[in-house]
Amino acid sequence: MSDLPEQTFSIIQKLEGYSGKSEGPAISDASLYLEDATLPMPEPAAGQVLIKLRMASVNPSDLHFIKGEYGQPCVKGAPAGFEGCGDAVAAGAGAEGLVGKRVAFVAAGSGAWSEYCVTQAAMCIPLHPAVKDEDGAAQIVNPLTAIAMVDIAEKNGDCFVISAAASQLGKLMIGLARDKGLKTICLVRRMDSADALRALGATEVLDVTADDFEAQFASASRALKPRVFLDAVTDAISEKVFVAMPNNARWVTYGKLNPELFPMTQMGQLIFQSKVIEGFWLTRWMQDNGALMADLAKEVQTRFADGRWSTDVATYLPLRDVVSGLAAATQIKDGKIMIKP
Repeated sequence: MSDLPEQTFSIIQKLEGYSGKSEGPAISDASLYLEDATLPMPEPAAGQVLIKLRMASVNPSDLHFIKGEYGQPCVKGAPAGFEGCGDAVAAGAGAEGLVGKRVAFVAAGSGAWSEYCVTQAAMCIPLHPAVKDEDGAAQIVNPLTAIAMVDIAEKNGDCFVISAAASQLGKLMIGLARDKGLKTICLVRRMDSADALRALGATEVLDVTADDFEAQFASASRALKPRVFLDAVTDAISEKVFVAMPNNARWVTYGKLNPELFPMTQMGQLIFQSKVIEGFWLTRWMQDNGALMADLAKEVQTRFADGRWSTDVATYLPLRDVVSGLAAATQIKDGKIMIKP
């Protein structure tokens, strides 16, 4: 590693542990949670690679995590960021085959919001030349979540419900469902995205802020009989959606975009209508499906390379401007924030 710098610029976390709060992924002042730092260049141990960052994506889970409300404790002084794309420039024993390759990665040693970071070789996916850096930087968390979620839905019927359907993940799920011949009831907060979602394959697009939303959803539920609700929002509206779904419905929550606390008003449905509420965590799903990861990674890259999937970018944020600029960047609702060195 003698030809590499001795130090790396990183965005590090200021908080320690888990706050137990659930205030949502909104950020009003990133300096409350993050600060700039110059750290010693990390060295890869056996089975690890050193990655020179090209681009890192910002997911809601990143924002929950730096605020100490992700459920997994943050570590003060450790670089932030879960996911990115970069070039493997050095490796520990057993991981040398990745050196010189452009990879998508999940940070499992030092965070992705850093000029250089270390992660496990098993958490890297070599990228096809046709896959753009933007797609590579968002190659794992959302795409694999989409595949996992739609797989859950497909095993439970031919229709499912998606909240926050205009999000990047929502769009991936809609397109994948279309290709599998599945129907989707897509929930949004603004109908200006409706035509685009229908073009992707959405069967129904409903505005959760509409005065007659409950009646609209009840009608759609009776007609299409969705059995699975894939929910990134998890609020009082979600509970109303679940109540209106048929017997044996599954409410799968994988996020808390709305920080409000809400009562469960009809718990008897869990007993008498055999309904189920459950959580989804991608890391555990990947561990449980490790033997399938190579094939799934190939499917994801093929979808990005041939244009069926794409990453909508809201803005590019220089790494050295993350602390000062992240809050404003999160106000842009359509597309992902991409961090560049």
